Amino acid sequence: MTARKQDSIVLLIHCKDRPGIVARVSGFIHDFGGNILDSDHHTDEETNDFLMRMEFATEGFEIPSEEIPAAFKPISRVYDMRYEVHPSSRRTRVGMMVSKQDHCLADLLQRHRRDELQIDIPAIISNHDACASWAELFKIPFTVYPVTKETKPQQEQQVLTLLKEHRVELVVMARYMQILSADFLAQVGCPVINIHHSFLPAFIGANPYRQAYERGVKIIGATAHYATQDLDEGPIIEQDVIRIGHRDTVEDLVRKGRDLEEIVLARAVRRHIERRVLVYGRKTVVFD
Repeated sequence: MTARKQDSIVLLIHCKDRPGIVARVSGFIHDFGGNILDSDHHTDEETNDFLMRMEFATEGFEIPSEEIPAAFKPISRVYDMRYEVHPSSRRTRVGMMVSKQDHCLADLLQRHRRDELQIDIPAIISNHDACASWAELFKIPFTVYPVTKETKPQQEQQVLTLLKEHRVELVVMARYMQILSADFLAQVGCPVINIHHSFLPAFIGANPYRQAYERGVKIIGATAHYATQDLDEGPIIEQDVIRIGHRDTVEDLVRKGRDLEEIVLARAVRRHIERRVLVYGRKTVVFD
């Protein structure tokens, strides 16, 4: 039997690097009876950005979880920090978006059922009904909002309304084959993770496997990234590759790529919900 994970708080910090940050944050936790379970940090020497993830046990800590953000604020002011406080036991509410291809959705739903991902899925949204059977199998509400070029603004507003009704904290595009508009991303109020079926920045846009085949590449990849208004250029969370050969057809590339897409997207979702990803500029730091 797997031992129950200790309840903890994850503290994420982003500021410009200065002497004494780690000592000051560690001292704060120590002074209030906390025990540090995990700590990692990184300084970008070109930009002087300092990013840190520190996890500490709630047992014995003298400040209630809901009061930690306010208690930490005086330290954040000294170092001009942006910071987040996340209880590790809190499950993230995830809205899934999918079109016709079901492999990434099915993989995430099975991981969820096995409790490998500490998430709740209140809604699956699609522009087609092809994946409805998966939602029915896992007893998750499935809503179809068809979309055309002319109806896209109205359709996106319908999606936004549903996501907000369900208090969604993360949107996962599990092969949702529509480009989300800048207006949608500005209004959604939470991060959006997309899986792109190539090793970005190569072969952006449509039909990347066909593009890869025509160029005769020897590896193909998959990339999970945060969606931004710049198509396929959002901060990258996770990538992986697989070798291919001259005998492989486009269909072979698609088949092999599906496996990568599932794995890469699942890793990205896990790292996000475990609060291991910090974004700065166009880049990320991902703490293992």
